[in-house]
Amino acid sequence: MAYASTTTCAKSTENNETDKCFALCFIDLDRFKLINDSLGHGTGDAVLVEVARRLRGVYRSEDTLARLASDEFVLLLEDATEATAAANVATRVLDALLPPVVVDGREIDVGASLGLAFYPADGADIESLLNNADAAMYAAKAAGRNTFRFYDEAMNRHAIQRLALESDLRRALGRNQLELFYQPQIRTIDNGLAGVEALMRWRHPERGLISPVEFIPVAEELGIISELGRWALQKASRQIVAWRQQGLPVPRVAVNLSPRQFDAPNLADRIEEIITAAGADKSWLELEITESTAMQQPERFIQILRQLRQRGLQVAMDDFGTGHSSLAMLCAMPLSVLKLDRSFVEQLPDSETDVAVAGAVVSLARQLRPAVVAEGVETLAQQRCLASLGCDMLQGYLYSRPLPAAEFETWVRNRLAERSST
Repeated sequence: MAYASTTTCAKSTENNETDKCFALCFIDLDRFKLINDSLGHGTGDAVLVEVARRLRGVYRSEDTLARLASDEFVLLLEDATEATAAANVATRVLDALLPPVVVDGREIDVGASLGLAFYPADGADIESLLNNADAAMYAAKAAGRNTFRFYDEAMNRHAIQRLALESDLRRALGRNQLELFYQPQIRTIDNGLAGVEALMRWRHPERGLISPVEFIPVAEELGIISELGRWALQKASRQIVAWRQQGLPVPRVAVNLSPRQFDAPNLADRIEEIITAAGADKSWLELEITESTAMQQPERFIQILRQLRQRGLQVAMDDFGTGHSSLAMLCAMPLSVLKLDRSFVEQLPDSETDVAVAGAVVSLARQLRPAVVAEGVETLAQQRCLASLGCDMLQGYLYSRPLPAAEFETWVRNRLAERSST
């Protein structure tokens, strides 16, 4: 595990003796709220007890462990004068939390994000030291979770920006700052419009257009991603109804489902209610779930997938090829579409490996019956290669970037005019 800090205790200018120095390790369990929400607070409490037991087995007799609140712990490391020593303890904490916690026969994965700050270099009082260790912990979460980071001033500035972003995002939906952009998917057989993918964007009043790469993880952390997901499905359903009423030939709209939405009870009923309330036909909508999400709970995914398909809903597996799904699991999944991840498209047609992967996905789909959409198509060479392999649909900047609804409508009309004139 990489770390860059070489923090040591500062020397006293008055007595030339080393001041007492220690490190504070802020420990925050990853996605603990999801455990409470989905499995109940009794299970959550049992997880906390086991986590505390494991942490007690990590720290030394001279160190101090305390639980601050909920899923937050702090570990005070006495006489930790260098980053290496603190990093070694942090690594042991992560290793201790690696095995699943077993509660009532159920295995529950528990990870943590750790932030490290040194006294007095990173804070001369307990409040500033805790705040800075907390900022370092958020930097660890931003780095992908289940890791640790040391504090520095840049982290503190980032934490302040993050708090502002969280506050603004909580209000964005009510202030009509969110909107859907639409990116076309093109049939390879006749170059016609097969559908569109709806992609969420945030028009911040000061920062302008914010990418979902930046704000979706924040929404997941805040627990509001399900609310945003419901809004997106409602908006997309109403939009395709409006397009149909205008005579605009948009076959279907694909909408992404977040992992949090997928965990909601009665998911199929809720989705059906939203689409029906908008006056849309269920065949006009397609739901996208990432392969990595599906593989977290494959049996549950198959169960919900069957419920969705029974209601006439189409389901696509997004980012296919990155989540390590097994052939046996794929055979059991009644999918409508496999979306070939853009990482396998970027090097086409020059990479023999990627050509082989894309060809294998298409061949697999032929046997299992889903259509194949290739994402991230940007060049004619990629287009020709994927078409020759038998890919059904293509999506990417070669055809169009994601567009606001009004611009997408213009794009469709212009494309219809061009095709009718040839």
